[in-house]
Amino acid sequence: MSVARRLTRQRGALVGIAILALLALLAVAAPWLSPRDPIRTAPRAALQAPGAAYWLGSDQLGRDVASRVLHGARISLTVGLISVSIAVGLGAPIGLVSGFYGGRLDALVMRVIDVLLAFPGILLALAIVSVLTPGLTNVMLAVGLSAVPTYARLVRATVLSARENLYVEAARALGSRDPAILRRDILPNVVAPLVVTATLGLGTAILAAAALSFLGLGSQPPQPEWGRMLSEGRDYLREAWWISTFPGLGIMLTVLGMNLLGDGLRDVLDPRLEV
Repeated sequence: MSVARRLTRQRGALVGIAILALLALLAVAAPWLSPRDPIRTAPRAALQAPGAAYWLGSDQLGRDVASRVLHGARISLTVGLISVSIAVGLGAPIGLVSGFYGGRLDALVMRVIDVLLAFPGILLALAIVSVLTPGLTNVMLAVGLSAVPTYARLVRATVLSARENLYVEAARALGSRDPAILRRDILPNVVAPLVVTATLGLGTAILAAAALSFLGLGSQPPQPEWGRMLSEGRDYLREAWWISTFPGLGIMLTVLGMNLLGDGLRDVLDPRLEV
C-alpha cells in the first residue's frame, strides 16, 4: 500500500495536513487578505477590541492585529523551514559519514555531539544568538545549529544498523565504492526517520524562534512575528487580551498541525506497521 493511501487512513495526520494547509494558504495570501498594513500605526485607534473595524482588535500602537497575525504566519513558517533545513543539511551528512566509516572519526564526532546534546536546545540556541547580533536571520541560524546534534545522532544510529545488512556486504563484494553504497543502499534507510523527525522538528523550531523573539533576540520592531507580538502584548493582558491571544493561538495551531502530521508519518513510514 502506498504511503499516500496509508496517510489518508490516519485521521490525526489528515487534521494536521488540513491545519497546515490552511495556515500556508493564509500566509501566502496575507498581502491580499490583510485589511491593513501590518506595521502602520494609528494611535487614535489603539487598544480597540475585536469588532467590525478591527477583526482581531488593535494593539497599543493602533496596528491591526489580524494583519500582523497573517503576516506573522509567513515569518514563523519561513523561520521553521529554514531552521530545519539548516539542521538537516548539516546534521544528516555528519551522521551519515560518522556512522558509515566508524572508528576514530566516529568516536571524535560523537564526543562533540555528546557535549552539544548536554545543553538544552533552547539554551544552546540562546547562546549562539547571543554571540551573534539579534535578528531574524541569526535566529534561524541559531535554531538550526542547535538542532544539528539531534539529526546527526539519528542518522548515525540508522546508518549503523543499515550498514550491517547483507545487501551492503553484497554491494562491497561486487566492487561498489563507498559513495555508491551510501547513495544507493544506505541513504534510503535514512530518509523515513529523517522525514518524521524533521516534520516534528518544524514545530520545535517555530517554538524556539518565537521564544527567542519573545526575549528580544529574534525579530525586531516593527516586524509582525508571533513571538514578538506575544512580548509586546504581555503588558496589556488585562485590558487588551487579544494582542497576545491571537498570535499565541497561531503558534499553538502550527505546532499542533506539525505534531499531528509527524505522528501520522511515523506510523505510515514504520515498516513494522505495514499491512
